[in-house]
Amino acid sequence: MIVPCIDLMDGKVVQLVQGRDKALEGDAPLEMLRKFAAFPEIQVIDLDAAMGKGENSVLVELLAARARCRVGGGVRDAARARRLVDQGAHRVIVGTAAFTPALQEIAAAVGPERVIVALDSKNGKVVVKGWVEATDFTAEEVIGRMAPFCGGFLCTYVDKEGMLQGTDLDWFRRLRAATDREITAAGGITTIDDVRQLTAMGVHAALGMAIYTGRLDLAELAALNNNL
Repeated sequence: MIVPCIDLMDGKVVQLVQGRDKALEGDAPLEMLRKFAAFPEIQVIDLDAAMGKGENSVLVELLAARARCRVGGGVRDAARARRLVDQGAHRVIVGTAAFTPALQEIAAAVGPERVIVALDSKNGKVVVKGWVEATDFTAEEVIGRMAPFCGGFLCTYVDKEGMLQGTDLDWFRRLRAATDREITAAGGITTIDDVRQLTAMGVHAALGMAIYTGRLDLAELAALNNNL
């Protein structure tokens, strides 16, 4: 499955490089949703909520009411996860909180099948708290013990995120071998060949910068997605 991304900051659709520097702004949220209408699921990340700088809850609710959305950003406890589901989110993405007892509570509140755990890797180690704090372990080491509390994983190769320089396909192969849960790849996916290789190994592709800059054609992606 190919999953287009809508990242929200200050009420606007944006794309960041490595989660820090704003590279561009997209069209209005509903216009982006219209452009992505051919895809079965959209990824919506509230960057302000993720960074603890407010939230875009009105826009999140607007998008979730109109499309099947997986929503992330600031999901630190069961109450926030439940609220997003009540607002229409099909699934919730849990990042930093996945490495705390809150993961079990979130899974109990909304059901593990509605939880996607974000495993973000930089310099070979999982990073948390907006990708600024490195842990001592790799994604391959923790993916197995988190599997009972989620329906899948969003795995971001932060080293190349937003840079349009390709991604680490070997890393995704190792992750695919480490769990039978759904895996969605993100970070540096740039070409249609990247997408084909990921889907061939049974990994979904979350696409942001390559779509927004026109490096990947939406019509070609939609056609590929329909054949998966």
